[in-house]
Amino acid sequence: MFLLFLLLIFACAAVALVAAGWSYQRDRILPGVRTLGIPLGGQSVEEAAGQLETNWNARLVVLEDGDQHSFTLRLSELGILLDAPATARAAFRHGRDLTAPERVIQTVLDGAAVQPIWYFDPAVAHNSLQTIAPRLEVRPVNAGIEIVDARVQATPSLPGRQLDIEATVTWLQQNAPAVAFGEAVPLVVRGVEPEIADVSALVAELNSRIGAPISLRAFDPIIGETQNAEIPPEVWAGWLALDVDLTASNPQVNWRVDETQVAAFVQAQSEALGADRYFQLEPATADLVTATTAMVGANQEEPHEVRLRVFHRTSQHVVQSGETLSSIAFDYGIPYPWIQQINPNLGDGLTVGQSVTIPSPDEMIPLPVVENKRIVVSLEQQRMWVYENGALKWEWVVSTGIDSSPTAPGIFQIQSHEPNAYASIWDLWMPQFMGIYRPVPTSEFMNGFHGFPTRNGSNLLWTNSLGRKVTYGCILVSNDNIALLYDWAEEGVIVEVRP
Repeated sequence: MFLLFLLLIFACAAVALVAAGWSYQRDRILPGVRTLGIPLGGQSVEEAAGQLETNWNARLVVLEDGDQHSFTLRLSELGILLDAPATARAAFRHGRDLTAPERVIQTVLDGAAVQPIWYFDPAVAHNSLQTIAPRLEVRPVNAGIEIVDARVQATPSLPGRQLDIEATVTWLQQNAPAVAFGEAVPLVVRGVEPEIADVSALVAELNSRIGAPISLRAFDPIIGETQNAEIPPEVWAGWLALDVDLTASNPQVNWRVDETQVAAFVQAQSEALGADRYFQLEPATADLVTATTAMVGANQEEPHEVRLRVFHRTSQHVVQSGETLSSIAFDYGIPYPWIQQINPNLGDGLTVGQSVTIPSPDEMIPLPVVENKRIVVSLEQQRMWVYENGALKWEWVVSTGIDSSPTAPGIFQIQSHEPNAYASIWDLWMPQFMGIYRPVPTSEFMNGFHGFPTRNGSNLLWTNSLGRKVTYGCILVSNDNIALLYDWAEEGVIVEVRP
């Protein structure tokens, strides 16, 4: 039995030797030769190189950043490259030393592991790491600025991170053998600090600009009323937004005013005036936007004032028994041709219960209003009073229009200045004339203030008639007084003519 076992071993060895001899003679790698655990015996150099190349390129390496991120790349993508032809040639040469033929038998019987021939290419590793770097990058966040509840606040800075490619390549170069045989690669990640970490000083400086209220002055020229209010900073700062471009060397902060919010505020204030009065939305909004922008343009210690004009709406009048168009016009202080113009279907007469549209009294004051001056004329008393900043400046006796050509009551304003105006209807020259209203909206003719008129170049009229109705609709003032008034009353001054 033992003899049989020996014979079997001998037979196997003989077969192996025969195979080895065949391989030796046929340019084949000797049986038992392996590389990377791959048996290469019986293969040509080209076949072995191809198999080694395929095996090497299939080897995967795990890359970890220590923060639950991992990536998988091939060894060759990390620059750890196998020289497959050289390794195959080394395997072919193994056991072929003619001076020591016993090595052939030893190789065949015991097997032999040939070390692979490989090298590291840092450029390949660098390129591959560049492809995964964006997936690891977290950009740092600079401290910022925002407006919350009408106050400027800082938003915190946050650090970022990025793959340190050079450091990772250096580690790979030092540890390539271990990586080639299965060790994971620890990616070197470094923190990136934000450029701007503290904006507290800027926040304090910006908050100093929204500490004062905006003063709101609403003037109603029809009734001569002024209402003052303050828009607190917690209200108007809510209209602001910031365009922030912060850099470490030159921070840029631009304020923006949200016109939509400002318009909503104006609309609410307009509605608070009641159904008959209002603010013009667009100009009032523009004025408030300008004021708000000015408030944050520099440190404001005093409130900025915004002046708004109150306007009046048209109204409806229901005709009562005994009323005429002239009496209605007198009661509302609107010359009756203006009422006719806005009611083209009024007809020749009025009927009780008929609805008549009354123009807004603002139609009679088309120019920007001078707020601190006002002229009051009484048709009943035939007197006038001139006020500046609420204080009486002058009080004079005057003369107004006769009953057949009356001076209309109402709220008017100085609209023109003529050193010597001519009234062709009455052939009168009127010195230092100041027009205050047009009796007929389609005509340029105006009634106004003037001194004693002349006719034919020399005749002074009505010099002894002050205090009585003598004119054809204008307001007669003595020559001395009209000279004062002419220079004092610029265009836009309100003239209130009372019944």
